[in-house]
Amino acid sequence: MRKGFDTLCGVVRSQMGRALDNIFIERLWRSVKYDNIYLNVYENGLSLWEGLEKYFQFYNHQRLHQSFNYHTPKEKYVLAA
Repeated sequence: MRKGFDTLCGVVRSQMGRALDNIFIERLWRSVKYDNIYLNVYENGLSLWEGLEKYFQFYNHQRLHQSFNYHTPKEKYVLAA
């Protein structure tokens, strides 16, 4: 059943549950943890939410990404449009 669903949806998997299947998300959360969460002390969920909101604004609009040839995701999105 699962294999048919994956084929129907165009999902490509190396092996079930391997990190390579989600490499972009894994890399994103690594950046979030090392660049933000581990460097800040959040007292509650609200302060965590606000901190992550600021981080993602920075991540998408100011932080240069090597995989984008040192452009921001916003710049790449605008160039692609």
